[in-house]
Amino acid sequence: MSHTIFHTADITKSTFLVTGGAGFIGSHIAEYLLKNGAQKVRVLDNMANGFTSNLTLLRQYDNFEFIEGDIRNINACMQASEGIDYISHQAALGSVPRSIKEPIYFNEVNVGGFVNMLHAAVENKVKVFVYASSSSVYGDEKSMPKVEYKTGKCLSPYAATKKTNELFAQVFSDSYGMKIMGFRYFNIFGPRQDPDGPYAAVIPLFINGLINRKEIFINGDGEQTRDFTFVDNAVQINIKGMLSQHADAFNQVYNVAVGEQFSVNQLYQTCADLLHSDWKPIFRAPRMGDIRNSLADISKAKDLLGYHPTVTFKEGLIETIKFFK
Repeated sequence: MSHTIFHTADITKSTFLVTGGAGFIGSHIAEYLLKNGAQKVRVLDNMANGFTSNLTLLRQYDNFEFIEGDIRNINACMQASEGIDYISHQAALGSVPRSIKEPIYFNEVNVGGFVNMLHAAVENKVKVFVYASSSSVYGDEKSMPKVEYKTGKCLSPYAATKKTNELFAQVFSDSYGMKIMGFRYFNIFGPRQDPDGPYAAVIPLFINGLINRKEIFINGDGEQTRDFTFVDNAVQINIKGMLSQHADAFNQVYNVAVGEQFSVNQLYQTCADLLHSDWKPIFRAPRMGDIRNSLADISKAKDLLGYHPTVTFKEGLIETIKFFK
Protein backbone atom coordinates (compact mmCIF):
# COMPACT_ATOMS: atom_id res chain seq x y z
CA MET A 1 0.00 0.00 0.00
CA SER A 2 1.27 3.49 -0.81
CA HIS A 3 1.99 6.07 1.87
CA THR A 4 -0.26 8.77 0.51
CA ILE A 5 -2.22 10.53 3.26
CA PHE A 6 -5.91 11.02 2.52
CA HIS A 7 -7.02 12.92 5.61
CA THR A 8 -6.28 16.12 7.51
CA ALA A 9 -8.53 15.53 10.54
CA ASP A 10 -7.05 14.25 13.78
CA ILE A 11 -8.12 10.59 14.05
CA THR A 12 -6.14 9.75 17.20
CA LYS A 13 -9.27 10.08 19.36
CA SER A 14 -11.64 8.32 16.95
CA THR A 15 -12.75 4.70 16.83
CA PHE A 16 -13.47 2.82 13.61
CA LEU A 17 -15.16 -0.43 12.65
CA VAL A 18 -14.33 -2.07 9.33
CA THR A 19 -16.66 -4.97 8.52
CA GLY A 20 -15.05 -7.50 6.20
CA GLY A 21 -11.72 -6.11 7.38
CA ALA A 22 -9.90 -9.42 6.90
CA GLY A 23 -10.82 -9.32 3.22
CA PHE A 24 -9.23 -7.58 0.26
CA ILE A 25 -10.52 -3.98 0.35
CA GLY A 26 -11.38 -4.01 4.06
CA SER A 27 -7.86 -4.95 5.15
CA HIS A 28 -6.40 -2.04 3.16
CA ILE A 29 -8.82 0.41 4.81
CA ALA A 30 -8.10 -1.00 8.29
CA GLU A 31 -4.35 -0.88 7.66
CA TYR A 32 -4.50 2.76 6.57
CA LEU A 33 -6.38 3.75 9.75
CA LEU A 34 -4.03 1.76 12.00
CA LYS A 35 -0.92 3.11 10.32
CA ASN A 36 -2.18 6.67 10.72
CA GLY A 37 -2.83 6.39 14.44
CA ALA A 38 -6.59 5.92 14.82
CA GLN A 39 -7.42 5.39 18.50
CA LYS A 40 -8.99 2.02 17.75
CA VAL A 41 -9.69 0.01 14.62
CA ARG A 42 -12.00 -2.94 15.09
CA VAL A 43 -12.60 -5.53 12.40
CA LEU A 44 -15.69 -7.75 12.21
CA ASP A 45 -15.26 -10.69 9.83
CA ASN A 46 -16.63 -14.24 9.65
CA MET A 47 -13.59 -15.32 7.60
CA ALA A 48 -15.72 -16.57 4.68
CA ASN A 49 -13.69 -14.36 2.33
CA GLY A 50 -11.17 -13.15 4.90
CA PHE A 51 -7.56 -14.26 5.27
CA THR A 52 -5.56 -14.92 8.42
CA SER A 53 -2.55 -13.42 6.61
CA ASN A 54 -4.41 -10.08 6.48
CA LEU A 55 -5.21 -10.29 10.20
CA THR A 56 -1.56 -11.08 10.97
CA LEU A 57 -0.61 -7.88 9.18
CA LEU A 58 -3.16 -5.85 11.19
CA ARG A 59 -2.28 -7.47 14.51
CA GLN A 60 1.14 -5.81 14.56
CA TYR A 61 -0.66 -2.61 15.65
CA ASP A 62 -1.64 -2.14 19.30
CA ASN A 63 -4.79 -0.24 18.38
CA PHE A 64 -6.27 -3.22 16.49
CA GLU A 65 -9.18 -5.38 17.68
CA PHE A 66 -10.73 -8.38 15.96
CA ILE A 67 -14.19 -9.84 16.40
CA GLU A 68 -14.93 -13.05 14.55
CA GLY A 69 -18.62 -12.83 13.76
CA ASP A 70 -21.19 -12.77 11.01
CA ILE A 71 -23.17 -9.72 9.91
CA ARG A 72 -26.21 -12.00 9.58
CA ASN A 73 -26.16 -12.16 13.39
CA ILE A 74 -27.59 -8.96 14.89
CA ASN A 75 -25.81 -9.56 18.22
CA ALA A 76 -22.43 -9.66 16.47
CA CYS A 77 -23.30 -6.38 14.71
CA MET A 78 -24.38 -4.74 17.97
CA GLN A 79 -21.24 -5.85 19.77
CA ALA A 80 -18.96 -4.74 16.93
CA SER A 81 -20.58 -1.27 16.70
CA GLU A 82 -20.43 -0.52 20.41
CA GLY A 83 -18.30 2.53 21.21
CA ILE A 84 -17.60 3.15 17.51
CA ASP A 85 -17.53 6.59 15.82
CA TYR A 86 -17.20 5.56 12.18
CA ILE A 87 -18.17 2.45 10.24
CA SER A 88 -16.78 1.36 6.89
CA HIS A 89 -19.01 -1.53 5.83
CA GLN A 90 -17.16 -3.76 3.35
CA ALA A 91 -18.50 -7.16 4.38
CA ALA A 92 -20.40 -8.68 1.46
CA LEU A 93 -20.41 -11.48 -1.04
CA GLY A 94 -19.09 -10.44 -4.44
CA SER A 95 -19.28 -12.23 -7.81
CA VAL A 96 -22.05 -12.00 -10.37
CA PRO A 97 -21.97 -15.67 -11.50
CA ARG A 98 -21.95 -16.92 -7.92
CA SER A 99 -25.01 -14.78 -7.10
CA ILE A 100 -26.88 -16.38 -10.01
CA LYS A 101 -26.13 -19.79 -8.45
CA GLU A 102 -26.79 -18.73 -4.83
CA PRO A 103 -29.35 -15.89 -4.73
CA ILE A 104 -30.69 -16.72 -1.25
CA TYR A 105 -27.24 -16.68 0.34
CA PHE A 106 -26.43 -13.37 -1.36
CA ASN A 107 -29.65 -11.81 -0.12
CA GLU A 108 -29.07 -13.01 3.47
CA VAL A 109 -25.56 -11.56 3.63
CA ASN A 110 -25.72 -8.52 1.38
CA VAL A 111 -29.21 -7.33 2.28
CA GLY A 112 -30.01 -8.89 5.68
CA GLY A 113 -26.48 -8.29 6.97
CA PHE A 114 -26.52 -4.74 5.66
CA VAL A 115 -29.77 -3.87 7.44
CA ASN A 116 -28.41 -5.44 10.65
CA MET A 117 -25.35 -3.19 10.42
CA LEU A 118 -27.44 -0.08 9.77
CA HIS A 119 -29.69 -0.88 12.72
CA ALA A 120 -26.68 -1.52 15.00
CA ALA A 121 -25.16 1.79 13.87
CA VAL A 122 -28.36 3.67 14.78
CA GLU A 123 -28.62 1.94 18.17
CA ASN A 124 -24.97 2.66 18.97
CA LYS A 125 -25.14 6.28 17.77
CA VAL A 126 -22.39 5.87 15.18
CA LYS A 127 -21.48 9.25 13.61
CA VAL A 128 -20.94 8.19 10.00
CA PHE A 129 -21.63 4.97 8.08
CA VAL A 130 -20.05 4.39 4.66
CA TYR A 131 -20.55 1.23 2.64
CA ALA A 132 -19.52 -0.63 -0.50
CA SER A 133 -22.01 -0.54 -3.33
CA SER A 134 -21.08 -1.61 -6.86
CA SER A 135 -20.96 -0.45 -10.46
CA SER A 136 -23.18 -3.48 -11.17
CA VAL A 137 -26.19 -1.34 -10.15
CA TYR A 138 -25.91 0.38 -13.56
CA GLY A 139 -27.16 -2.84 -15.14
CA ASP A 140 -28.37 -2.38 -18.71
CA GLU A 141 -28.07 1.44 -18.65
CA LYS A 142 -26.36 2.16 -21.98
CA SER A 143 -25.07 5.71 -21.60
CA MET A 144 -21.36 6.30 -20.96
CA PRO A 145 -19.70 7.39 -18.81
CA LYS A 146 -21.88 6.21 -15.93
CA VAL A 147 -23.36 9.01 -13.83
CA GLU A 148 -24.83 8.28 -10.41
CA TYR A 149 -28.41 9.39 -11.08
CA LYS A 150 -28.92 7.13 -14.15
CA THR A 151 -29.13 3.41 -13.45
CA GLY A 152 -30.69 0.67 -15.53
CA LYS A 153 -32.28 -2.69 -14.85
CA CYS A 154 -30.22 -5.01 -12.62
CA LEU A 155 -28.69 -7.97 -14.47
CA SER A 156 -27.91 -10.29 -11.53
CA PRO A 157 -28.94 -11.07 -7.95
CA TYR A 158 -25.65 -9.49 -6.85
CA ALA A 159 -26.58 -6.22 -8.56
CA ALA A 160 -30.05 -6.38 -6.99
CA THR A 161 -28.56 -6.75 -3.49
CA LYS A 162 -26.35 -3.69 -3.99
CA LYS A 163 -29.23 -1.66 -5.41
CA THR A 164 -31.24 -2.69 -2.33
CA ASN A 165 -28.40 -1.51 -0.07
CA GLU A 166 -28.68 1.93 -1.65
CA LEU A 167 -32.46 1.97 -1.05
CA PHE A 168 -32.05 1.00 2.62
CA ALA A 169 -29.26 3.55 3.09
CA GLN A 170 -31.48 6.32 1.78
CA VAL A 171 -34.38 5.22 4.02
CA PHE A 172 -32.17 4.99 7.13
CA SER A 173 -30.70 8.36 6.32
CA ASP A 174 -34.16 9.92 6.02
CA SER A 175 -35.83 8.04 8.89
CA TYR A 176 -33.08 8.18 11.52
CA GLY A 177 -31.03 11.18 10.42
CA MET A 178 -28.02 8.95 9.85
CA LYS A 179 -24.98 10.24 7.95
CA ILE A 180 -24.51 7.60 5.27
CA MET A 181 -22.83 7.34 1.89
CA GLY A 182 -22.34 4.52 -0.58
CA PHE A 183 -19.47 3.83 -2.96
CA ARG A 184 -20.06 2.22 -6.33
CA TYR A 185 -16.79 0.40 -6.84
CA PHE A 186 -15.63 -0.15 -10.40
CA ASN A 187 -13.44 -3.28 -10.71
CA ILE A 188 -11.18 -2.69 -7.73
CA PHE A 189 -7.89 -4.59 -7.89
CA GLY A 190 -4.57 -4.76 -6.07
CA PRO A 191 -2.39 -6.69 -3.61
CA ARG A 192 -4.18 -9.27 -1.39
CA GLN A 193 -6.96 -9.90 -3.92
CA ASP A 194 -7.67 -13.63 -3.96
CA PRO A 195 -6.36 -15.40 -7.11
CA ASP A 196 -7.88 -18.75 -6.18
CA GLY A 197 -11.32 -20.29 -6.28
CA PRO A 198 -13.96 -20.48 -9.01
CA TYR A 199 -15.06 -16.85 -8.58
CA ALA A 200 -11.69 -15.09 -8.48
CA ALA A 201 -11.50 -11.62 -10.03
CA VAL A 202 -9.97 -11.22 -13.46
CA ILE A 203 -6.70 -9.41 -12.62
CA PRO A 204 -5.34 -11.86 -10.01
CA LEU A 205 -6.46 -14.70 -12.30
CA PHE A 206 -4.54 -13.26 -15.26
CA ILE A 207 -1.40 -12.51 -13.24
CA ASN A 208 -1.42 -15.89 -11.51
CA GLY A 209 -2.03 -17.70 -14.81
CA LEU A 210 0.73 -15.83 -16.61
CA ILE A 211 3.28 -16.37 -13.82
CA ASN A 212 2.48 -20.10 -13.54
CA ARG A 213 1.57 -20.68 -17.21
CA LYS A 214 -1.86 -22.04 -16.29
CA GLU A 215 -4.99 -21.95 -18.49
CA ILE A 216 -6.43 -18.44 -18.66
CA PHE A 217 -9.93 -17.85 -19.97
CA ILE A 218 -11.34 -14.66 -21.44
CA ASN A 219 -15.15 -14.50 -21.54
CA GLY A 220 -16.61 -13.45 -24.89
CA ASP A 221 -14.42 -11.57 -27.38
CA GLY A 222 -12.45 -9.72 -24.68
CA GLU A 223 -13.49 -6.35 -26.09
CA GLN A 224 -15.75 -5.61 -23.08
CA THR A 225 -14.36 -2.61 -21.21
CA ARG A 226 -13.87 -1.82 -17.54
CA ASP A 227 -12.73 1.12 -15.46
CA PHE A 228 -10.08 -0.82 -13.52
CA THR A 229 -9.43 0.89 -10.19
CA PHE A 230 -6.44 0.32 -7.90
CA VAL A 231 -7.34 -0.41 -4.26
CA ASP A 232 -5.64 2.75 -2.88
CA ASN A 233 -8.34 4.77 -4.63
CA ALA A 234 -11.04 2.81 -2.75
CA VAL A 235 -9.19 3.40 0.52
CA GLN A 236 -9.04 7.11 -0.23
CA ILE A 237 -12.78 7.50 -0.73
CA ASN A 238 -13.63 5.51 2.40
CA ILE A 239 -11.36 7.72 4.51
CA LYS A 240 -12.56 10.97 2.92
CA GLY A 241 -16.17 9.83 3.19
CA MET A 242 -16.04 8.90 6.86
CA LEU A 243 -14.26 12.12 7.82
CA SER A 244 -16.17 14.49 5.52
CA GLN A 245 -17.28 17.80 7.00
CA HIS A 246 -19.37 18.61 3.94
CA ALA A 247 -23.10 18.46 4.86
CA ASP A 248 -24.17 17.88 1.23
CA ALA A 249 -21.86 14.89 0.89
CA PHE A 250 -24.11 12.57 2.93
CA ASN A 251 -27.13 10.52 1.83
CA GLN A 252 -25.41 10.09 -1.54
CA VAL A 253 -23.79 7.41 -3.68
CA TYR A 254 -20.51 7.91 -5.50
CA ASN A 255 -18.67 6.27 -8.35
CA VAL A 256 -15.24 5.06 -7.25
CA ALA A 257 -13.02 4.66 -10.29
CA VAL A 258 -10.28 6.33 -12.30
CA GLY A 259 -12.40 7.50 -15.23
CA GLU A 260 -10.41 5.49 -17.79
CA GLN A 261 -11.55 2.61 -19.96
CA PHE A 262 -9.60 -0.52 -20.91
CA SER A 263 -10.76 -3.67 -22.65
CA VAL A 264 -10.13 -7.08 -21.11
CA ASN A 265 -7.82 -7.82 -24.08
CA GLN A 266 -5.81 -4.67 -23.32
CA LEU A 267 -5.64 -5.72 -19.68
CA TYR A 268 -4.34 -9.16 -20.65
CA GLN A 269 -1.76 -7.72 -23.03
CA THR A 270 -0.51 -5.22 -20.42
CA CYS A 271 -0.13 -7.98 -17.81
CA ALA A 272 1.68 -10.21 -20.35
CA ASP A 273 4.02 -7.35 -21.35
CA LEU A 274 4.83 -6.50 -17.73
CA LEU A 275 5.59 -10.17 -17.07
CA HIS A 276 7.49 -10.60 -20.39
CA SER A 277 5.21 -13.53 -21.23
CA ASP A 278 4.03 -14.91 -24.57
CA TRP A 279 1.39 -17.13 -22.87
CA LYS A 280 -1.91 -17.01 -24.76
CA PRO A 281 -5.43 -16.87 -23.29
CA ILE A 282 -8.34 -19.13 -24.30
CA PHE A 283 -11.54 -17.39 -25.40
CA ARG A 284 -14.88 -18.84 -24.31
CA ALA A 285 -18.59 -17.94 -24.27
CA PRO A 286 -19.62 -14.61 -22.70
CA ARG A 287 -20.73 -14.75 -19.07
CA MET A 288 -24.33 -14.35 -18.01
CA GLY A 289 -25.16 -11.17 -16.07
CA ASP A 290 -22.05 -9.29 -17.20
CA ILE A 291 -22.17 -5.63 -18.15
CA ARG A 292 -20.64 -5.00 -21.61
CA ASN A 293 -18.97 -1.64 -21.08
CA SER A 294 -18.18 0.26 -17.95
CA LEU A 295 -16.65 3.70 -17.47
CA ALA A 296 -17.26 6.06 -14.58
CA ASP A 297 -17.85 9.76 -14.35
CA ILE A 298 -16.06 10.60 -11.08
CA SER A 299 -16.86 14.32 -10.96
CA LYS A 300 -19.40 13.95 -8.13
CA ALA A 301 -16.82 12.32 -5.82
CA LYS A 302 -14.29 14.99 -6.81
CA ASP A 303 -16.71 17.83 -6.10
CA LEU A 304 -18.26 16.63 -2.83
CA LEU A 305 -15.46 14.57 -1.28
CA GLY A 306 -12.28 15.93 -2.87
CA TYR A 307 -11.59 12.48 -4.31
CA HIS A 308 -8.72 12.32 -6.81
CA PRO A 309 -7.42 8.93 -7.95
CA THR A 310 -3.73 8.73 -7.04
CA VAL A 311 -2.84 5.50 -8.83
CA THR A 312 -3.42 4.81 -12.53
CA PHE A 313 -4.29 1.48 -14.15
CA LYS A 314 -0.72 0.70 -15.21
CA GLU A 315 0.93 1.84 -11.95
CA GLY A 316 -1.58 -0.31 -10.07
CA LEU A 317 -0.82 -3.34 -12.23
CA ILE A 318 2.91 -2.97 -11.59
CA GLU A 319 2.26 -2.89 -7.80
CA THR A 320 -0.10 -5.87 -8.01
CA ILE A 321 2.31 -7.98 -10.05
CA LYS A 322 5.09 -7.22 -7.53
CA PHE A 323 2.82 -8.54 -4.80
CA PHE A 324 1.90 -11.76 -6.64
CA LYS A 325 5.49 -12.48 -7.61
